[in-house]
Amino acid sequence: MCGIIGIVGRSPVAPAIYDALTMLQHRGQDAAGIATLDGHWLNLHKGNGLVSDVFGSKKMKRLQGNIGIGHVRYPTAGGDNSAEAQPFYVNSPYGLALGHNGNLINTDLLAAELFESDRRHLNTESDSEVLLNVLAHELHDATSDRLTPADIFRAVDVVHERCEGGYAAVALLVDQGLLGFRDPRGIRPAVLGRRDTDSGTEWAITSESVALDAIGFRLVRDLRPGEAIFVDRNGEMHSHESRLAQPLTPCIFEHVYFARPDSMMDDVSVYKARLRMGEALAAKILRERPDHDIDVVIPVPDTSRTSSLPLAFDLNVKYREGFMKNRYIGRTFIMPGQEQRQKSVRRKLNPIELEFRGKNVLLVDDSIVRGTTSKQIIQMARDAGAAKVYFASASPPVRYANIYGIDMPATSELIASGREESEIQALLGADWLIYQDIEDLVDACREGNSAIVDFDTSCFTGNYITGVRDGYLEALEARRSDAQKKARRKTTAARLAS
Repeated sequence: MCGIIGIVGRSPVAPAIYDALTMLQHRGQDAAGIATLDGHWLNLHKGNGLVSDVFGSKKMKRLQGNIGIGHVRYPTAGGDNSAEAQPFYVNSPYGLALGHNGNLINTDLLAAELFESDRRHLNTESDSEVLLNVLAHELHDATSDRLTPADIFRAVDVVHERCEGGYAAVALLVDQGLLGFRDPRGIRPAVLGRRDTDSGTEWAITSESVALDAIGFRLVRDLRPGEAIFVDRNGEMHSHESRLAQPLTPCIFEHVYFARPDSMMDDVSVYKARLRMGEALAAKILRERPDHDIDVVIPVPDTSRTSSLPLAFDLNVKYREGFMKNRYIGRTFIMPGQEQRQKSVRRKLNPIELEFRGKNVLLVDDSIVRGTTSKQIIQMARDAGAAKVYFASASPPVRYANIYGIDMPATSELIASGREESEIQALLGADWLIYQDIEDLVDACREGNSAIVDFDTSCFTGNYITGVRDGYLEALEARRSDAQKKARRKTTAARLAS
């Protein structure tokens, strides 16, 4: 998962891009980058680390220009490779820089085509570099010295024809302007913002509306499935919907976990969706155990807090903060290596014993992925004196790989893969395990936008809306396993040391 931002302004945009990236930091803590256009020059700086680590005052001063893009990234292969920090840049045609959120599921096929037919060289294993070069190749077919919006939109339409998966991207075209586009099913999010100034209208395209709030832009709307937006260097906005556009099917895991609660996604409030998740969980508990003996509801911070409040209210039990969180520890399920994840849970959370001692506690989390974190949290509650420990997940069992931009573990490393809920409960060590029903989750996330006919729920259902080529899931399984990630980190370290 990554975060993207692009701005066409009336004054230097790098400071606003920096501020927007800090609001998107939850989408990637591995690397950050900013590229700006200053006349005929493209300025670019990127590196590993948080936004505040990558950009000092000297670096920011060099990022001049009224048009720019920014990107935050987490490692899609569990590694630490600064060569894959974005935006990526190619000098032909015209000069093109791109930042991308999502995942292409036909990367290997495209990489071969780029080399054999398009005569383009790739320098990383990133699918974002593949996407950039596919776009560059299609733009190269335009014969005029200056691209027209129609030329650009024709190129994006061919990108949609060639690229399979879920993606949203922003790109700088030197001497031209800013391009943003979303995949034909709208799996990955992208929104359009606007700010009117004394000097004229400014435009922004970003992953989440919260980034617009931080820089004083108002949310205009979400990009539609298959839509491309081009803002030229004069600030004129052009839009185009691809003939390949499909009904809107956004990723439901954005609402479950990744998006900030203060964001709007496809006209649905993430905060309200999570409130409804809690209400649905409470209704399920009351159906299954109307005479439950829960004394207190305690969220696993931070994402599950919103769901826990209405859950406790509807159960008529106390809501308490039972864990204090160390905010300088990253998200554990995407951390490389099981040992590091296990250590990080204890560093990340510390229980308040008074809230557990002698009580029947219902712990609430947004999801259960590997189960590493959940198992340790349940044990921490017992160690703090809880009489019984129940565990509720605001989402259904995660049983399948996500292939559209969320780097979940190999399927074999998912605790719910191939197991019944009773088996998962025993492995976690809970006295009772409650999962959200998929129908309730979909209803919670769809309310407010009748245009959402369905969601990408593939990690829960195994139904991949784009279809999957033979052998892809098996290759992904091998690539995502902890053993393979560890081997790749060793190879990268040896290469860097040589």
